[in-house]
Amino acid sequence: MSKKKVILAAGLGVAAGYLAKKQMDQYQKTTPEKALKQAKETFKQQGPISGSWIYMKPEQVERNGLFYDAYRGGITRNIDGENKQYEFYVDVDTGAVIDSVETA
Repeated sequence: MSKKKVILAAGLGVAAGYLAKKQMDQYQKTTPEKALKQAKETFKQQGPISGSWIYMKPEQVERNGLFYDAYRGGITRNIDGENKQYEFYVDVDTGAVIDSVETA
């Protein structure tokens, strides 16, 4: 095989791999790590966070008559010297926080 054909084949392989990755990223759901990061960024707008956790397995939740596949997690914040805990749900498809409540 000539040098030109090898370079052309390698270039086509790289281009095909790049396009396949773009397509996979478009259809891939939010990972638990990304969901936790998004939730932390949302909560940080209200003040500092001292701890966080997330379940790795999504669960189905119903909010306002709609069903979501969501990750459940929690955030601990220190407000006026007192730790307050919040539980939240993050939509698997969009990564948006769909619900949060303060827990006792």
